[in-house]
Amino acid sequence: QVQLVESGGGLVQPGGSLRLSCAPSGSIETIYSMAWYRQAPGKQRELVAFLSGVGNTKYTDSVKGRFTISGDKAKATVYLQMNSLKPEETAVYYCNIKTNYAKGDELIGRTYWGQGTQVTVSS
Repeated sequence: QVQLVESGGGLVQPGGSLRLSCAPSGSIETIYSMAWYRQAPGKQRELVAFLSGVGNTKYTDSVKGRFTISGDKAKATVYLQMNSLKPEETAVYYCNIKTNYAKGDELIGRTYWGQGTQVTVSS
């Protein structure tokens, strides 16, 4: 039904920059957190950047100082600004949004994933 649509991937030279965007195709519940993951061929999917609903951020050590995650809770849109890209960061990048909703008196969490966007860093 509702899907997360990603854009902004492509081919860049080492040292270049890209900005990834992710937004739902329709209305979703209240945003709890946003994140970006990536998966390179033959490797496990890893968390790259995390943004909590109150604005706290976390990054994997290898991207600190070069990548920035930001989001718009009202639009349910998440961004990843990637600077000084390295060839080893070639991967499929996936966005993730977690939401909260009420079921009776219980608060339930729901997870949405993007389809993935290819980022290739090569000269």
